[in-house]
Amino acid sequence: MSNLHQLAAQAVRQALESGRTVATAESLTAGMVSAVLADTPGASGMLQGGVVAYQNSVKDAVLHVPADLLARVGSVDPDVARAMAAGARSALGADVGLSTTGVAGPEAHDGKPVGRVYIGIATAAGTAGFEYSFTGSRPDIRAAACAAALERLLEALSA
Repeated sequence: MSNLHQLAAQAVRQALESGRTVATAESLTAGMVSAVLADTPGASGMLQGGVVAYQNSVKDAVLHVPADLLARVGSVDPDVARAMAAGARSALGADVGLSTTGVAGPEAHDGKPVGRVYIGIATAAGTAGFEYSFTGSRPDIRAAACAAALERLLEALSA
């Protein structure tokens, strides 16, 4: 079992034990987080759904990330990650919203370097954004972002 699948299995188990549901909003991971959660038996009891919001227009229209925020800071920002997570939580009716946004490369984006990633978490208690800097190939960075998102989800489910 891969590390990603081990993290997902822990998250599914914790969510089921605590009776909480999860929704994802993914940009650079483009559905990897929800897919690895769905690979886990029992995921249907906790995974509400996910939004792949690769374009800013989707972040705005579907997840209600403020257009002025996107225009001001770009898509790779902790405030955008927080807003994406809150948008997923609201749109999909979940207890926990989880988001990913970042630069997988090969080029920098919105003035942010390759490997810069933000993970957002939204719960009834509020939102948080976490910054990471990963190295490696595009697939390496996306996998590292997926793992970081699952780790943050585990923390949120433990709270």
